[in-house]
Amino acid sequence: MKILARFVALLICLTLPAQAVLAQQVPVRALGRFDGWRENALVGYGIVTGLAGSGDSRNNAVTRQALRNVLSRLGTVVSEQEISSRNVAVVIVTASLPASANVGDRIDVTVSSVGDARSIAGGTLLMTTLEGPDRRVYALAQGPLVVGGYQFDAQLNMAQRNHPTTGRVVGGATIERPVDAKVVNPGGELAFLLAQPNFETAQNISDAINRRYGVGVARVENADRVVIKVPADAGGLPAFAAGIEGLQVAPARSYRVVVNERTGTIVAGGDVMISPVAISQGDLRISVETRNEGSQPYFTTSLAGDVSSLTISNTRLDVETGKNDAMVRMGSSTVGDLVQALNGMNVDTRRIISILQALKSAGALHAELVVE
Repeated sequence: MKILARFVALLICLTLPAQAVLAQQVPVRALGRFDGWRENALVGYGIVTGLAGSGDSRNNAVTRQALRNVLSRLGTVVSEQEISSRNVAVVIVTASLPASANVGDRIDVTVSSVGDARSIAGGTLLMTTLEGPDRRVYALAQGPLVVGGYQFDAQLNMAQRNHPTTGRVVGGATIERPVDAKVVNPGGELAFLLAQPNFETAQNISDAINRRYGVGVARVENADRVVIKVPADAGGLPAFAAGIEGLQVAPARSYRVVVNERTGTIVAGGDVMISPVAISQGDLRISVETRNEGSQPYFTTSLAGDVSSLTISNTRLDVETGKNDAMVRMGSSTVGDLVQALNGMNVDTRRIISILQALKSAGALHAELVVE
């Protein structure tokens, strides 16, 4: 009886984690976003000054023209031929505009050299306008750069760390045009977009919303889209959207095995099944070696003037079998069990990847195989 009780307790311990995994829930906000709520890219073109001779060379005509334009706006008129400083670099400035921003808010910007500057460390970005896709100015960027690298060279010797031609200006851009995302369409509906399209997950989200706010509030329009009506008694859009994002939903399990042959990485769900299969994986190496040897006669006389040295090629074939050949027989099991068994037989990761690819081709791997 004691043995039976221990066995039952062991089964319960092994079953609880699986049930916990199946019942795991996440907030809706982790599964996607509302349609219309997104960031927007900003880009600008400017110059960085204050470099210690590491900026663009005189051969860069764009830099001379850009500096001449800046000086002319400041009341100084110079020709491009009179500009020969290497303390200036032409850069592209990029930033991400939040979905909701007010005038005066500050955002970070990234500054990248587009000329032949060796480094922009220690420079200062002059006032640069940042435009959106509609060619309207949304922010102004200016400030000292923070560069996580350096480059020094002297007498044909050079020392470099990271990328000294790219830097950031923390809080360097000021919003000049307010932005307010519109998430409700003219029909008074919200649309929730799933990051990973799946009909089961979309239906779970719709069911959770209907249980909370009433039948018919949400409906599944597609595998990646759930349409939601805003009830009149929702207490306002912000409270309604926050309530939806806080709902707990069980996402559908994704049966997928991801392998990266460059790094030898394998990521798979613990419940990805494989059919009963026998696997034999061996390593056969064949090498062909050719040796050229010379045959030299012992003597030559005038009677045999055509006698000379002779080159003979000898070929040897070597066959070497691998030391970590594997033979595995498994019943219906999971990918995790297979990988664990192969690791126990000292099979390296790259050979495991080859086995998984062969299993998929044989129809024994019941999951999507993604090779990166």
